Amino acid sequence: MGPPQGTGPFLSPQIGTADLSILLQRVAQRDQAAFAELYDATAPRVYGLALRVLRNPTMAEEVAQEVLLQVWREADNFDPARGSALAWLLTITHRRAVDRVRSEEAQSARLRRYEALHENVPFDSTAEAGELRWEASRVRSAIDLVGEPHRTTLILAYFEGLTHREVAERTQVPLGTAKTRIRDGLRKMRQVMAGGEQG
Repeated sequence: MGPPQGTGPFLSPQIGTADLSILLQRVAQRDQAAFAELYDATAPRVYGLALRVLRNPTMAEEVAQEVLLQVWREADNFDPARGSALAWLLTITHRRAVDRVRSEEAQSARLRRYEALHENVPFDSTAEAGELRWEASRVRSAIDLVGEPHRTTLILAYFEGLTHREVAERTQVPLGTAKTRIRDGLRKMRQVMAGGEQG
């Protein structure tokens, strides 16, 4: 059985560090009531730390949920001899938030490098599909979110490896239009993968 949902997103009743340690020990025994209490007591601190690192409320909430799910799975790893329960929880939070920052920066950097590689490529040169091998599932999800006609254009250019001229012929639009759609599609895709709104 999975962990229960918290009774509120970020409610924080007063609870002491010693009580948190006891709750963690109960959570390690798969006590769902203890987890719900721990969730309500610590979620505000977890979310607050994630938000300070990420500066993005949506990603901070995602990280907070990931941290608390990790606590549910790994509560038996907590060792009170090595520090307080809250310190253990916030260490996990900081590590996950920093990992998310690095992941987002890496995704953005890969997209920028890809754009740079193809920015001045002659229109009749073949776009080298797979020049940068992104995580396939995430990239395809991002492409699906950019919307048409950019989605089809990007798939033709970067997954089927068509040249700009071939993309134009396949989609029956002028060459300039095809190149614009590729450029704008990459910009939208970068925004999606960075967690921003589509422009």
